[in-house]
Amino acid sequence: MRVLHIGKFYPPHPGGIERTCADLAGALAGRGVATAVLAHSEPGTHRGRSFRSGEVDVTLVACHRQFLYVPLSPGFPWQLERAIRRFRPDLLHLHVPNTSAFAALLLRSARRLPWIVHWHADVAADAQHAALRLAYRFYRPWEQALLARARAVIATSTPYLHASAALAAWRDKVRVIPLGIAAAGRVPDVAVPAVWQDGTLRVLAVGRLSYYKGFDVLLDALAHVPRAGLVLVGEGEGMARLRARARECGIESRVTFAGHVDDATLTALYANADVLCLPSIDRSEAFGLVLLEAMRAGVPAIASDIRGSGVGYVVRAGETGLLVPPGDAEALATALRGMAHDDVARRRMGEAGARRWRDEFTLERAAERTLTLYHDVLGAERSTAARTA
Repeated sequence: MRVLHIGKFYPPHPGGIERTCADLAGALAGRGVATAVLAHSEPGTHRGRSFRSGEVDVTLVACHRQFLYVPLSPGFPWQLERAIRRFRPDLLHLHVPNTSAFAALLLRSARRLPWIVHWHADVAADAQHAALRLAYRFYRPWEQALLARARAVIATSTPYLHASAALAAWRDKVRVIPLGIAAAGRVPDVAVPAVWQDGTLRVLAVGRLSYYKGFDVLLDALAHVPRAGLVLVGEGEGMARLRARARECGIESRVTFAGHVDDATLTALYANADVLCLPSIDRSEAFGLVLLEAMRAGVPAIASDIRGSGVGYVVRAGETGLLVPPGDAEALATALRGMAHDDVARRRMGEAGARRWRDEFTLERAAERTLTLYHDVLGAERSTAARTA
């Protein structure tokens, strides 16, 4: 079996789609699937490159810039044609949202192949960003055409599937396969950040510093929890605004803006944290891969109970963490104070989360489910070909 993944970017570029694409490709290659990935190089990189990552062939296409999360890469369709000709895949695995995946609709070589659409998130038609709302009017017809031609669609959770207007017409071809992550490596010896002094609640937050992550709500909540210190890992367009918000709240001394950190440092931060906080405000947070990282580390989570998101499926309220209304700084502060005052509950929820990760959200489990879908799709293709022969 030969499978070509079409991604948006590729690690070390940060992001859940990027990491899932790379990890899943590697895990499937380890199960005997000949695997390649075609994605974009970093924005502003005018030359592509190819390399081998473990058992996976990776080609990154030149990306001149990024506009509204859209990679501007005029050469991508030609590179997809070239990849199909050279790699000879049996199946295309398209990770969306990603406008470059629409190239599959334009190429005869791609249309001859069966493909699976891996639906990581909707493009929110009601996004706060006016330009995104406008852009979706042009994006939607292509999105729906991609889904129409797909042999199967992967959704990451049942709640997200049921709430997705974009997927409503295609539910009969959707398979729910939750995301998964591999076991962590050895925890390195890294100095604990100064804001995590003894006696404080060690709060960790990880994600792109974008509007929908709700980190401003977390800063407002932290102002009412004097026994808490926050390490915020991530970069993005909201950095200056969030630093200003911390100053306004008078909590600068209790917040560390860590920026981008390597995997070893992030592993150490999880190992030393008391609680992970994911305060996202809307369905742009489709699943929350960082929740799995916390569960793997035995760290309970406080997350937003976003209607129609997979977050409330990943976090079992009262069992592996706490859920609070999105955008409600007062409720978030109350949850943080509860965590600060109850070591026993934190430990119990952390242990339950670790068990849930092992039972449901390992990379091995996600890879096996995906491989089963590959066999189903290709088996159906062979049956159809035999009937029409």
